[in-house]
Amino acid sequence: MPDRKLLILTETQIQQKINRMAYQIWEDNFTEKEIVIAGIVGCGYLLSERVKKVLEQISGIKVSLIKISLDKINIHLPITTDIPLDICANKVVVLVDDVLNSGRTLAYGLGIFLNVPIKKMRTLVMVDRSHRIFPLSTDFTGIELATVLKEHVDVVLDASGKDAVYLS
Repeated sequence: MPDRKLLILTETQIQQKINRMAYQIWEDNFTEKEIVIAGIVGCGYLLSERVKKVLEQISGIKVSLIKISLDKINIHLPITTDIPLDICANKVVVLVDDVLNSGRTLAYGLGIFLNVPIKKMRTLVMVDRSHRIFPLSTDFTGIELATVLKEHVDVVLDASGKDAVYLS
């Protein structure tokens, strides 16, 4: 990784983005009694926990959380969840990841819901780099960045409060 890191989002800005996306989810689902937020392991899951917390504070919607585990490098390995997917039946599901680059991770994350009769599927990412190979779009986005393929976006969500988004 190069030595130079450019700060894109501060801790305060990240929280503002999370708050805004939680309000957007609520506006999109204001008639729902319960929704499911499915976070992709790593920063995607940490982001989903934060969105869940804000959404529960601002709305009367019950929010269930699922952790999706997959290997982002070797996608041929099995994808697992920490709780059974049948809790998603006839509910809205929001799939969460930290960065959308090619769309591969979100595509594989969406794949596990193909045999579940969900009401509607939405996607949320903190950073959309717009280098898609897969035909995906995000419904809720923190920030869109115009980057070159050689650059790396690093989302840091730390329990000690040192949250940031860097471009290197």
